[in-house]
Amino acid sequence: MTITGEGAVRSRTAPAAVVATGVTKVYGRGDAAVHALRGVDVRFGTGAFTAIMGPSGSGKSTLMHCLAGLDSVTEGEVRIGDTDITRLGDKRLTLLRRERVGFIFQAFNLLPTLTAEQNIRLPLDIAGRQADQELFDMVIRTVGLGDRLKHRPSQLSGGQQQRVAVARALVGKPQVIFADEPTGNLDSRSGAEVLSFLRTSVRELGQTIVMVTHDPVAASYADRVVFLRDGLLVTELARPTPQNVLDTLLKLEG
Repeated sequence: MTITGEGAVRSRTAPAAVVATGVTKVYGRGDAAVHALRGVDVRFGTGAFTAIMGPSGSGKSTLMHCLAGLDSVTEGEVRIGDTDITRLGDKRLTLLRRERVGFIFQAFNLLPTLTAEQNIRLPLDIAGRQADQELFDMVIRTVGLGDRLKHRPSQLSGGQQQRVAVARALVGKPQVIFADEPTGNLDSRSGAEVLSFLRTSVRELGQTIVMVTHDPVAASYADRVVFLRDGLLVTELARPTPQNVLDTLLKLEG
């Protein structure tokens, strides 16, 4: 595996926000067993924006689900910070996800009866936590929602709804945000806006983001792209561009 450039140095030297060691995931048994992941070793540095890519069926979504504690591993270990999440019971894992992990999905997952501000604050309200008002104000400025906080989802464009979802993930100060195809339901302009906000949150707020995407343009907003094929981590790129991401994908699919 070859990786060069400043992004490569940062990814190796920054404290790890998430580390996977020997992660294997098998669905089913016997002849029906499907090996979605085959001993993946990968680390994600704190304050970095990493994209996970690969051909269809490569295991990229399975890896993200295992990293986030949304799916269990068959073998191996996943650590978020200093916590081995593979050893946690359901209650402690739920608490960890609530307090230390943020999620952004392709579907915006906003409650239609709540305003944008209420949707943003909802996870904190459920956890019984108060928002850090200085951080809240900074996040709202970062995602440009200052004049939309009293609007309900039906009054917002798709791009604005996803910005609400981004803000919701940021205000809880999670150790890491997992984004699963966050621009999949957006047009190119709205998608570029959301990706810019994610990159800004990394650079200005020190956020750690791990994003699964199939889009080379989306991946180019990241500091680093890791590529899977057949459940294995096969290569990675620092300072990705749409063209070198596409070239790498074409080689993996060839």
